[in-house]
Amino acid sequence: MDIDRLISDRARAIDASGIRKIFDAASRLADPINLSIGQPDFPVPEQVKAGAVRAIDADRNGYTPTQGVPELLERIVAWLKLDLGWEAAPASAAAGADASVLVTTGTSGALSLALLAMLSPGDELVIPDPYFVAYPHLARMCGATPVLCDTAPDMRLTAARVEPLLTDRTKAVLFNSPSNPCGVVSTKEECSDLLELCRARGVLLITDEIYDEFTYADSQTDAAMGDASIARCPSPARLEGASEDVLLIRGFGKTYACTGWRLGYAAGPAALLAQMAKLQQYTFVCAPAPLQVAAAECFDVDMGAHVREYQRRRDLVVERLSAVTDVPAPGGAFYAFPRVPERLGISATEFVDRCMDRNVLVIPGGVFSARDERVRVSYATSLSQLEKGLDILVELMGG
Repeated sequence: MDIDRLISDRARAIDASGIRKIFDAASRLADPINLSIGQPDFPVPEQVKAGAVRAIDADRNGYTPTQGVPELLERIVAWLKLDLGWEAAPASAAAGADASVLVTTGTSGALSLALLAMLSPGDELVIPDPYFVAYPHLARMCGATPVLCDTAPDMRLTAARVEPLLTDRTKAVLFNSPSNPCGVVSTKEECSDLLELCRARGVLLITDEIYDEFTYADSQTDAAMGDASIARCPSPARLEGASEDVLLIRGFGKTYACTGWRLGYAAGPAALLAQMAKLQQYTFVCAPAPLQVAAAECFDVDMGAHVREYQRRRDLVVERLSAVTDVPAPGGAFYAFPRVPERLGISATEFVDRCMDRNVLVIPGGVFSARDERVRVSYATSLSQLEKGLDILVELMGG
């Protein structure tokens, strides 16, 4: 049989992940200095692991309601109230049409469901450039057009940059802060301006906040939390009335190092969440049952020590690399996106090849952007490995 003849245009239009290509190349290296991985280098907190074990032992291993298990929904609803002031649908109503919270199979699952629910062939989705690798492909899988918003040189998605790109086919703007691959955190004013633009044009603002807990002290803003004020990640979801016209997507994998558990959630307009839940019934069905139960424990775990350690690593990365090239200031996540110096006269992909010759793994910027000018450096690794890798990067960039 000619299987090639059976492959859809949809699948042909999508190239294999450039990150995956680097991983494949890495398999041929002996003990590489890996600054490419987008996964925390600390273990899942014991309290959360114990919750998964208890759930498995209690035979919580079957299907769950599509919207999620009650105990996790209750914690999410309570957290959205405390953190954002949102009056999300109570967990007791989560199985109904008015539910405004949905547990998903990772944040990628939430994005997939949201775009499938919104985008028709010919519609447009505005995304920042640079972007998380999945963004443009998810739009194309829906038959829609990803419209890239050039955020150079500071890598900030602003209303002024987005406005000229909006058309009568624009359904949504996809916002990511702290961002992957840059680690840039938008300001409160940038969030406000972007939301007001989207409201004025009848466009949904989707805010992907998978790294929201990994926002460093120098990029946080004061936010009301109950009767107190606490420094938190700036977000369009914090603005008045945001729950009516912002789709919030958050997850557990990056914050608690359980990326393989595939757990996230979406919250926002109930009418959209109802369509997403319907699609989930026929695709993912539900997120992994015992891991949903365990994720309810995450809200009682303080990750502050890990965040502070990553901030120290961020400072080291910026100090070392800014001496030889331009590095947009990372305010969160665990990435930096330095430019390959123009004086080298090579693309980021060619620079990555030079790094691999020295046993160092980073990701070329062309994986995340229409421009192949920068590399993504992850500092989610041991300090000793990071220091070795930075020594080599500085030497190669200083060439």
